Amino acid sequence: MKLTFKNSIGIAAILLLGACTERSPEAPYRAVLDVKQTMALVLEPAADVIWDSAGFVSTQDGEVDLAPTTDEGWFAVQQAAAVVTETGNLLLMPGRAVDSQDWAEISRGLVAAGERAMAAAEAQDAEALFNVGGALYNVCLSCHQLYWAEGERIQ
Repeated sequence: MKLTFKNSIGIAAILLLGACTERSPEAPYRAVLDVKQTMALVLEPAADVIWDSAGFVSTQDGEVDLAPTTDEGWFAVQQAAAVVTETGNLLLMPGRAVDSQDWAEISRGLVAAGERAMAAAEAQDAEALFNVGGALYNVCLSCHQLYWAEGERIQ
């Protein structure tokens, strides 16, 4: 595999995910990012890759299909989807959950949407990727409605 800028971002994000853990007497891990930073630096950029790779944009010259056209492009979407999936798991870790039920349900929704996006990218299925992009948007929206108060993100 040729190392490109997009691939290096994906690799860096996965390494960052490995570092984003909390240390306690019971667990050999340490949270480096708070939830706000995790959203801004890990989840948001990965979700944007998925959303920017699905659907069509209308221009004066007609519609432009946003789906990747190369194996490398689809792989970049698959990497971003892996980051979304694992971010859902990160948000379930002790010290990150805001409450027990809604937070966990939304976090599991990220995992499920990420898994579906990974499968769509692996199959190079533009329609499936578009559909899962909508599901991912709904998961994000539900979190924002519950936990993003007065323009401030959760801590």
